[in-house]
Amino acid sequence: MVAAVVLIRAAPGDIPALARRIAGIEGVAEVYSVSGEYDLVAIVRVPEYDRIAQVVTEEIAKITGIERTYTLTAFRVYSKQDLERAWDMFE
Repeated sequence: MVAAVVLIRAAPGDIPALARRIAGIEGVAEVYSVSGEYDLVAIVRVPEYDRIAQVVTEEIAKITGIERTYTLTAFRVYSKQDLERAWDMFE
């Protein structure tokens, strides 16, 4: 499983409707409304890297009201659960 964080700038209008539409795309795990330069952040989790390109360029970017996306591809995940499991191996 590979993950990406997609920063999304939207045209002024109905951010909640755009967020719901993005959340309905297969591979999009979560969508957050945020403050700052971008309006939404989508967390994409898919089986392979090629699918990230499809989700972002062929689905998210083509939604009316999306002005720009900026994608950060994750190399490795660090979470509290992962760290706890790693330490449990030594017990």
